[in-house]
Amino acid sequence: MKWVIAACLAILAATAPAFADGTVAGWGRAAIPPSPVVRAVTLDPRTTALLLLDFVSQTCSAATRPTCLATIPHVARLLARARAAHATIIYSYVLSGTMADVNPALRPLPGEAAVQSGPDKFLHTDLAALLRKDGIKTVIITGTAAEGAVLATASEAAYRGYRVVLPYDGMSSRHEYAHQYVAWDLLNAPAVGPRTTLTRLDLISFR
Repeated sequence: MKWVIAACLAILAATAPAFADGTVAGWGRAAIPPSPVVRAVTLDPRTTALLLLDFVSQTCSAATRPTCLATIPHVARLLARARAAHATIIYSYVLSGTMADVNPALRPLPGEAAVQSGPDKFLHTDLAALLRKDGIKTVIITGTAAEGAVLATASEAAYRGYRVVLPYDGMSSRHEYAHQYVAWDLLNAPAVGPRTTLTRLDLISFR
């Protein structure tokens, strides 16, 4: 029995470098998945919350992330529609800032809630309580960075049983690849994919 175990360990030791090297050495050979389906969605504003994550000067500026600035006029139009429909609006801001840092085009109105946290906006905040209080079942996730606040918060929302609506043009990153892998991950990850819908900002409406 001992020699069988020893032989298995030897095989594992011999093949482990090949597996490890294959991830990086074969990086450029990885096949790109087919483009995901982008769907129009019509939401009930009474059970929907629009989350605007970290549209603040520290993470959304010409110096830090110009792609974020480019999303703001489009996110602002969705924000106006959500407000007109009386959906719940919730902001987040980074640990090093305040709500005064939110981009002026998306400035919160009195009474609109905000949380302060790192990438996962549920962590050490009252976001879960805010969503429960308003009877929320669906969250629309917008913000920056795609690979940070968007990915972490959307994943956690799905784990908690919420439907996640992800407008791909409402998130931003320094890297174009981040948009792709975040969309792919949220659509394919266990327990997250079945609850996530990929859409576009102008394809979101309220009934």
